[in-house]
Amino acid sequence: MRRPVLDYVKPGRSLSARLLVLTILFVMLSEVLIFAPSVARYRITWLEERVASAHLAALALEATPDNMVSPELERQLLRHAGALMVSLRKPGRRVLALAGDMPPPVDAEIDLRETGFMGAIMDSFAVLARTEDRVLRVLGQSPKEADTLVEVALREAPLQHAIRDFAWRILLLSILIATITAALVYLALAWLMVRPVRRLTDAIASFRANPEAAVSPFAAGARDPRRREDEIGLAARELARMQEELRGALWQKTRLAALGTAVAKISHDLRGILATAVLVSDRISASADPAVRQSAPRLLDAIDRAVRLCTATLDYAREGPPPLVLDRFGLRPLLAEAAEAAAAGAGPRAGSFTNKVDEALIVAADREQLFRVFVNLVRNAWEAGARDVAVAAAPAGEMLEITLADDGPGLPERVRANLFRPFTASGHGSTGLGLAIARDLMRAHGGDIELAATGASGTRFRLSLPLNPGAATGAALSLATGPAAPQRPPAVA
Repeated sequence: MRRPVLDYVKPGRSLSARLLVLTILFVMLSEVLIFAPSVARYRITWLEERVASAHLAALALEATPDNMVSPELERQLLRHAGALMVSLRKPGRRVLALAGDMPPPVDAEIDLRETGFMGAIMDSFAVLARTEDRVLRVLGQSPKEADTLVEVALREAPLQHAIRDFAWRILLLSILIATITAALVYLALAWLMVRPVRRLTDAIASFRANPEAAVSPFAAGARDPRRREDEIGLAARELARMQEELRGALWQKTRLAALGTAVAKISHDLRGILATAVLVSDRISASADPAVRQSAPRLLDAIDRAVRLCTATLDYAREGPPPLVLDRFGLRPLLAEAAEAAAAGAGPRAGSFTNKVDEALIVAADREQLFRVFVNLVRNAWEAGARDVAVAAAPAGEMLEITLADDGPGLPERVRANLFRPFTASGHGSTGLGLAIARDLMRAHGGDIELAATGASGTRFRLSLPLNPGAATGAALSLATGPAAPQRPPAVA
């Protein structure tokens, strides 16, 4: 079997690649939302640790009798605490603990007792963006003694370096987490969704390349997507069922097309033969023998039915929709002419015809084709046993609805199932093409025909024509009182 040509998408534009990129972006976005409060919390923790270290350094003074230490020890304590100056405040008194050399002027003051959530985030990003080294005065409660307020003077450069190192670690960790998460999600979805969807695509392409092949496009086994119980499995089963039904329909359509071509050729030749039979029947009708002249009408009637069968078959076998020649004409006179032609064709089975269409209703359509539609419908109704056929029309939205109702016995169930299918005769010498041709003609105008109701009280068909003059078919209709276009002689189907 020929391998189908598949139009695979480029790797960079595939769903799996987009899924991978989107997963990384979403994880990175989540990390950004976590990053801001993490950096703010890190800054506050770093300052609190400096406050705790400063308090611990100040406690070394209590071990001395006079609360004094040597300048060298004082500088070491301040260096270990990372401070320029440490001062303790206790209730009712202020104790100067460690001062070292004269500290530089303070550039900013930070009170850890009054720091809010949004303020901490904004201050953290300000530290990341700042390049100059400022002197900070930090106030905070001692973690060991709640009633002790620690005041620390320190430089901002170590805080800047610490926050930037922390931010880089968070960024690298976020990228690693995003990559691992995206890879796991990608692999899971590629296994659960992308690969089965590709198998469905391969099945569709295989069916497109050879729709009549009886081989299933899915490989049997554990990898068969039809064995799954989720939406992919449902889609695979529906696809397999659709392909099986389409394969059967194509098989039938192919053979019907071949049969239709043969019937059309036979009908064309048969119509020529019947033309010769008509000439012979004319001579028979002029015979001097009364018995021969009496049989001539029956012979002519049989020949007419055969000619109508050939004509209908050739018309239906013609490829494409029938060509339309649009005119503006009154619908009521057309229906009256169609009723007369149908009565001539139905013979003694013809009944009465009630025309309820407004005389002012002008339609823009192909008069000959519309004439054929109503001739077929009215004649079929009388031949089915109806005594009266009534036709009415009224605009409904953008369409004109034409109702054709009869008082016949109704359509049997077997006839309703194949009502508009060709070559499914409903009896009474019908070819089964009348309604099929009528639907083709109505749809060529941009409308349709359907069975509205049928039963013991009669049958009602509903026909529709577009009101919009700009429709694709060019068919239009309107209510007007002006003169209609000249009418062409109708041709009976």
